[in-house]
Amino acid sequence: MYIVPIAWLYVALMMAIAEATNSNGTVLGGLITFVLYGLGPVALVVYLMGAPARRRAIKAREAAEMAAAHLVKPDAGGHAAADAVAPVRKEP
Repeated sequence: MYIVPIAWLYVALMMAIAEATNSNGTVLGGLITFVLYGLGPVALVVYLMGAPARRRAIKAREAAEMAAAHLVKPDAGGHAAADAVAPVRKEP
């Protein structure tokens, strides 16, 4: 999966070296070439390619949280719920 980004970075690196070593080129121009033709597009593509995996991970985490929340029930005894306020008794 990462062979294409690695190959593109190699090509961009070779372009940057060619620009830096050219008689009309500069090292700064080579660096800008590598960043704008290599790192920027590759970072964007790798980020976009990872979006479905991140979405699946978020859904799996939410499903695990929901499953954990359903395991702990406040009244799991199966009995009818009692009154929230106890009845008041008269003192004898």
